[in-house]
Amino acid sequence: MSAPEELDRALARLVTERQKERLPSVAAAVVRKGEVVWTGAVGTADYDTDAAATPETQYRIGSITKTFTATAIMQLRDAGALDLDDRLEQHLDGIANGSPTIRRLLCHLSGLQREAGEMFVEGTSPTEDELVGVMRDAELVLRPGEAHHYSNLAFALLGRVVAQLSDMPYPRYVEERILHLLDLGRTTWMPQPPHAQGYLVDEHAGTVWKEPATDLGAVAPAGQLWSTVGDLARWATFLAEGEPGVLARETVEQMWFPQVMFDPDDWTLAWGLGLMLFARDGRIYGGHGGAMPGHLAGVYVERKSGVGAAALTNSGTRGDMDGLAVALAAKTLELWPDDVEPWRPEQEPPAEVRALLGRWWSEGNEFVFWWEQGSLRARLAAAPRARPPAVFERDGDGWRSVSGRERGERLRVDGDRLVWAGYVFTRAQEPFPS
Repeated sequence: MSAPEELDRALARLVTERQKERLPSVAAAVVRKGEVVWTGAVGTADYDTDAAATPETQYRIGSITKTFTATAIMQLRDAGALDLDDRLEQHLDGIANGSPTIRRLLCHLSGLQREAGEMFVEGTSPTEDELVGVMRDAELVLRPGEAHHYSNLAFALLGRVVAQLSDMPYPRYVEERILHLLDLGRTTWMPQPPHAQGYLVDEHAGTVWKEPATDLGAVAPAGQLWSTVGDLARWATFLAEGEPGVLARETVEQMWFPQVMFDPDDWTLAWGLGLMLFARDGRIYGGHGGAMPGHLAGVYVERKSGVGAAALTNSGTRGDMDGLAVALAAKTLELWPDDVEPWRPEQEPPAEVRALLGRWWSEGNEFVFWWEQGSLRARLAAAPRARPPAVFERDGDGWRSVSGRERGERLRVDGDRLVWAGYVFTRAQEPFPS
């Protein structure tokens, strides 16, 4: 199914307007419920050959590579090879400054310095053996867990953990356990034609310099991959839903749970387990941005709707592909909303459930319990209806909240009252028991 004409024009205009801001080229794609519904490209991929950019053009995706590294770590966690709260030194022998946990490495709470030495000063990348040596001099610039501090070094080390625990080189692990299984054939470690030449656009003259296609060596897990907008759009669906045989949906949900706020004064960007989480207009877009010399990239998806977008450019500045990807997804949600499903009556709930439905009071506040889609649900009566309710599942002779308010807590019937998460619920407003 292709996008409606009005949306097609709006998306094409967003991409063209962004390229007009002095970017050699921009390619983009939109995915909706697992289907790539729109692609577009404008500009020049390589000025030497005058090759036009197309949706099949490869660009470097930089730190979007981190989402593949995070997926590999979560696969190993699910296989029982590690725990997210293991310390780095438990999996890498003889490594200095190895106290941060795997979890903190994934969400940039490790406190480790940003880069693996001065690779962007000297123009050379460390080898696998040299990475261990880098750690002898690496600084903990913040105490672990103190605050968000972005670290490419952290993800280089996570790649080393993947290699150590899988007994195979990190790039081969990602190829065999992720790329091949998801049919991401245009996502590769080195560029494959047709690919875009990276440029630096002179801010004042409007001319361009070629940028080098740097091999990151042991830092590859932080930013080495090349890809296309089509592959990244399909990757966005994976980041929203997971894929049987690759990563369970429940594990993906854990990756989306916020671990740290990047901007605690603004609350517009948080980090999950390897994912960036942008808050925009009441929606959360998860994914990652990427930057390497001559390339900028972004891929984000709104998980509830399954609408996401990827955007790539062969400019190292001015691009804001994060913002463009989110804007493309938001425009799609605006102009191509889901159909409104008509209401249908529920099947009669069990008698013991029927007795729980209706109004209850706790801590002086009114709650509503109701039956929907075969499950018991509850919320504060005054809570916005857009806020997800508590959803309960049977647990022995009681219930347990599996999502929403008081997740994980038990609900039991106690005579003519309920007890949930250690609080009493009564049919009429009452003070606390004395």
